[in-house]
Amino acid sequence: MISRVGMRASPALCRQGSADMRWYGTVLGFLAGWLLLRHLAGGLLGGLIGHAFDRGWFRRGGPDPYMVLDVSPSDDDESIRRAWQRLVSQYHPDKLQGAAPDLRAQADQRLRDINRAYDQIQQQRRSK
Repeated sequence: MISRVGMRASPALCRQGSADMRWYGTVLGFLAGWLLLRHLAGGLLGGLIGHAFDRGWFRRGGPDPYMVLDVSPSDDDESIRRAWQRLVSQYHPDKLQGAAPDLRAQADQRLRDINRAYDQIQQQRRSK
């Protein structure tokens, strides 16, 4: 699914399939390990390290706050605020009065994630 902001996938798809889309770290790691250690074991070790980077094993924290709001880091504050307002109005509990309890719980969790991402972006931009 392509979002309206550039050619990035939606946040739900990025959480599900982003690890499957990256493969070049494994290949580059294998080549670098082979060339540095000049042995197959070096290539395997480099490939393993590249694979770990591709899968995000060394990534800190939770999801990228910009991806949660479906904006890019280069967007201005106003467009980020509009994206936040759009998502908050979409997942607000008042909009889901007649929905099933499990759907409301999912929307409530998503709303918490959206607010947390917006707060993180605001803190990052204030500290710069």
